[in-house]
Amino acid sequence: MSIIVSTPKVDELSSAADVLKRWQLDEGALQLHSGDLGWHSQNGAEATAAAIRMWSCDGEVLAIGLLDGRGLVRLAVAPHRCEDAALARRLTADLDDPAGGVLAGDGGVTVEARGAELLTQLLLERGWERDEPWTTFHRTLSDPVEERGLRVETIEPDRAEVWVAVHWSAFRGSVRTDADRRRTVGRWLTMAGGPFYGDARSLALFDENDDAVAVAAVWSAGPGRPGLLEPIGVHHGHRGRGYGTAVTLAAAATLRDLGASSAGVCVQSSNAGAMATYASAGFTPSAEVTDLRRGPQ
Repeated sequence: MSIIVSTPKVDELSSAADVLKRWQLDEGALQLHSGDLGWHSQNGAEATAAAIRMWSCDGEVLAIGLLDGRGLVRLAVAPHRCEDAALARRLTADLDDPAGGVLAGDGGVTVEARGAELLTQLLLERGWERDEPWTTFHRTLSDPVEERGLRVETIEPDRAEVWVAVHWSAFRGSVRTDADRRRTVGRWLTMAGGPFYGDARSLALFDENDDAVAVAAVWSAGPGRPGLLEPIGVHHGHRGRGYGTAVTLAAAATLRDLGASSAGVCVQSSNAGAMATYASAGFTPSAEVTDLRRGPQ
């Protein structure tokens, strides 16, 4: 079969997201999700479109990759094509060739290809190595999700600063400048006004003093399909008080309200705090998965 690689136009982003939604399965690996495109869209619709690669044959999309930085591609393969030898060979050739336009340059590169076992095998045979392990957590949403009694707010654009401030503290822990604040709020607003946010909700958790202490974003893939938690963070000054578990439960409940069949999140296995948080929120870990890395050439 003749497989072509393309980059979508901005007006084709919704179609790419719809394909990824159809590929989300409760029994499948947590591969590239439409929500990953949504989170990336903070960079703008044009930049997000430019970062996507689509492998197709006779009008059927077989695989989608997101260039999440110069040296990382996050990949999803159509579930019924994961063991397709011709597709696996083409993906291997494109990913392994620095001049191929997928992972350009001669520096070290990484491929996230969860569930694509044949592709993984072929890359390993070419000298790629397994990178650090990750653990996927799932929680079924067939039953209502318990609450922790704290106020949860769905953040609208006029309250973006609340969400962004907690997120900054959770992942950077440093003082923000006014320029930082304007930039990060602007990025959030770009995401919220983009082509993917209709399937998303941004949540903030408040403590007894009505201070925002934790945030989460959730991304639905549509009714009856797994939803994604990305990202989740607790304010640097409010850790160790159970707020991570509380906001994770709120995120799962929101996905259930959106019709999701389950909630999923993937975390570095070395992140003991996050591992404990998701377990305490009723999420069940799956077997560890690894990215694949090729050193500089």
